[in-house]
Amino acid sequence: MNLSLYHLVREPKIKLDKNPLILLLHGYGSNEEDLFSFASELPEEYYVISTRAPYDMMYGSYAWYAINFDADEKKFSDLDQARSSRDLIIQFVDELVANYAIDANKITLVGFSQGSILSYAIALSYPQKIQRVVAMSGYFNEEIAVDNYQANDFTKLQIFASHGNVDQVVPVEWARKAKPVLDRLGISNVYKEYPVGHGVAPQNFYDFRNWLNETK
Repeated sequence: MNLSLYHLVREPKIKLDKNPLILLLHGYGSNEEDLFSFASELPEEYYVISTRAPYDMMYGSYAWYAINFDADEKKFSDLDQARSSRDLIIQFVDELVANYAIDANKITLVGFSQGSILSYAIALSYPQKIQRVVAMSGYFNEEIAVDNYQANDFTKLQIFASHGNVDQVVPVEWARKAKPVLDRLGISNVYKEYPVGHGVAPQNFYDFRNWLNETK
């Protein structure tokens, strides 16, 4: 099976005619094995697929888009690469639906950090293709969303967002800005914070897993 992104698959233990999908999107400098460690703990009726970002940083590290640092240590992102990855992932979702017994109406993105930033942008750009998002340790950057995304129909989209309130990589203030935007757009959403840095606290994992079960 020659799809556009390398990926790992946990088949659903409960087989249906068409199964829902959880697509895992890792953070900057990581790889597809990182979030795949969650797979065995996720609900049994899902396909759980973890994909590798397209930009190779060497030594098993990959990125969805470049982050550059200038002399003042201020980070800036390659937005063209980010938008390219946004559309590559939505193409990949279509490929997965075509090649696996996946229900196209039950697609959930679970992203961490850079994967979370992209998950927001993908879902708000293409809400007809994405049902739910779990956005951990990221934020919504509307510059990565498609033009005029605000005009989309968000009635079926649901978002669970979370952040560590002592995150030293992505400031929690950035994450907090998403909820007012989502509320204004009428998007069903939950936002939680945990007393951790740039990582996924055990309680965060349990909370998003419970949310998945509650929002089927």
